[in-house]
Amino acid sequence: MTGWTIEDMPPLRGRTVVVTGANSGLGLEGSKAFARRGATVVMACRSVERGESAATEIREAVPNATLDVRECDLADLSNVAAFADGLRDDYDAVDILCNNAGVMAIPRSETADGFETQFGVNHLGHFALTGHLLDLLRAADGESRIVTQSSGAHEMGEIDFDDLQRERSYGKWSAYGQSKLANLLFAYELQRRLGNHGWDDVISVACHPGYADTDLQFRGPREMGSTLRTAAMGVANAVFAQSAEQGALPMLYAATADDVIGGEYVGPGGLFDMRGAPEFQQSNAASRDEETAERLWAVSTDLTGVEYDFESV
Repeated sequence: MTGWTIEDMPPLRGRTVVVTGANSGLGLEGSKAFARRGATVVMACRSVERGESAATEIREAVPNATLDVRECDLADLSNVAAFADGLRDDYDAVDILCNNAGVMAIPRSETADGFETQFGVNHLGHFALTGHLLDLLRAADGESRIVTQSSGAHEMGEIDFDDLQRERSYGKWSAYGQSKLANLLFAYELQRRLGNHGWDDVISVACHPGYADTDLQFRGPREMGSTLRTAAMGVANAVFAQSAEQGALPMLYAATADDVIGGEYVGPGGLFDMRGAPEFQQSNAASRDEETAERLWAVSTDLTGVEYDFESV
């Protein structure tokens, strides 16, 4: 894994990759890399207009890119279901699903289904999407992978089952930490369930980008109307962050490297795990708590109405 780069990715011609949040940041760079290796990339974006703009940018770098821009609003479960139905109509299989989209440290708001937005988008939207696409992932020729993007912020997270939607007390960073911890609990529990049902040809892997220069950090300050905080974030990104292209490497490694097994966690191996080449890492003990993971799975099933069918697929 030492010094692994995009150039080390295997050929992906004939493979179908779904990337959420593909119109900017890590999703855009990841989509570009997948396209460069020959994959058909389904760019799942909240805004088709921004998705098409991103696709134009990718085609400028990869003229022969095969891209399919589709609307997928993770803040609206009916939209997520419609996206999955459309995909099922047009594709026989999905080889790689990158649960990448997210929001970070924004003022409290709610999704179309009444969920706190960070928990609703970052976790519940991806929980529902993955469940809807399970049959297409199983239909892949060879191993398929589900890669869920988390964050080092999972370490400050706690799953508050008594106030999951943070209605009684809302802190933008604690809510973000909860959603990122939920990502890991989901990824690991999904791997356990895949294994328990004999689905050895589908694996679930988690990753984090370290500190990457993307638009993610700016949404919170912008929604708060804080010009000073927006400017300060810009300075911090310029000084400390690695590029979005570098930040996408752990996701790309988790999605394609041949030494990855289910249940792994991949992140940058440099200073404070914030930058550098991807490596296998250990997330905190809370993320590996099976009792919490099982409870979160049950709650997520109830909230989304999405049942994972491991028996009939």
